[in-house]
Amino acid sequence: MSFGDCAADADLRTAWDRFCDTLKEAGSNAFKESIPAHPLHRADAFRFLAQNLGQAFDLALETKNTQYPVIHAFCSPFCKLGGDNADYIYQQAWIDVNSVYRISGNPGTARFLNFAVQGMRPTSRPEQPEWRPLHEPFGDTPRANLFGHDMELGWDGSFELYIGGEQRRPNWLPTTPDTRKLFIRQGFDDWSELPATMRIERLGMSEPRPMPTPDEMVEAIGWAGDFVGDLMRDWPDWTFEFAEDVDPEVINRFPDERRASVDPVYNPELDKTRGRAPSTMDWKLAPDEALIIEWDKNEIFWMITNMGMMLNSMDFLYRPVSYSPARTKADSDGKIRMILAHQDPGFHNWIDTQGFERGMLCNRNNFTGAKTEFRTRLIKHDKLADVLPADSARVTREERSRQMLQRFHAIQRRYQL
Repeated sequence: MSFGDCAADADLRTAWDRFCDTLKEAGSNAFKESIPAHPLHRADAFRFLAQNLGQAFDLALETKNTQYPVIHAFCSPFCKLGGDNADYIYQQAWIDVNSVYRISGNPGTARFLNFAVQGMRPTSRPEQPEWRPLHEPFGDTPRANLFGHDMELGWDGSFELYIGGEQRRPNWLPTTPDTRKLFIRQGFDDWSELPATMRIERLGMSEPRPMPTPDEMVEAIGWAGDFVGDLMRDWPDWTFEFAEDVDPEVINRFPDERRASVDPVYNPELDKTRGRAPSTMDWKLAPDEALIIEWDKNEIFWMITNMGMMLNSMDFLYRPVSYSPARTKADSDGKIRMILAHQDPGFHNWIDTQGFERGMLCNRNNFTGAKTEFRTRLIKHDKLADVLPADSARVTREERSRQMLQRFHAIQRRYQL
């Protein structure tokens, strides 16, 4: 074997140089107009890039071979992407139509569990020339779904789920000619809920995974470069331009209607298939302001997450930036009132801004297409006690600390930290 004379050197060097150029350009997007010129926002944009640079080659290379599938968690307390819900665990596995896969494990006790086979990723719309898809690995069309409550479990609470091939009972999902990915979501309500434990395999696996060739490495470098470049371009601009549940012209209140973007993937009909109904508010607060978000208490399994301008969930490991029904206090008049504020107001339902002057607050209603009617009120922070009901649940500093420790331990358990 001869060393130092490799025919692939030129291609690998060219691919890597292009990747580095793309990464440099991606960093420049931390200063784009849609990111506030504020020290914390600038730092967060670079943190967002660095977090996803860390997983770029996991998605592009290490988990990409569909013959050797891997369940990859692409969001965590230390990696945020895609308008992630702080109380979801998001996982994916690259798969193909020609293989049969088996997932086995225990479903845990999360209130929401969904397996989705995803197919074609539209890249253009002739009738809408200005449209572009959201960056990889997003933009797939949902083809088949299975919810955790529809699965049949064994006597010990375990399950096996087959994907592809001939129909199997009881737990089976079909693939289609354009199948490329399995998407898994777990949604949590109470802090005591436990995550699913799962593993995936392709039926018939009998040999070690081959080592990547130079051609595969060149392809992976290109994919990873597109990933980091496109995510810095798309967030938040893609949502401002194309998302139906976001309206950048509406500040400090949820949009009354969904915008008619006619997106082929992110639209109300496919949202029903996904088992969700999202709505997102663009907020902006001065240092001495607070925003009250109010709605009528209902039986919906809803979730609210506060996000930065890259639509990345805020620091849900250490801060109260997300809520769900089990962790929320309603007032005696049957209304839920959240307080979005920079400093702890001493009320139970405080949503922390982590010092950002602007962000996105996303609500998701699970298992339904029903919309929540939100009402908002912007006031001075020191006037909160004057306008909130006298019986609105309050917390002391010690109680808040205990709440945060409970959050910390629950998130650690979810992600096995």
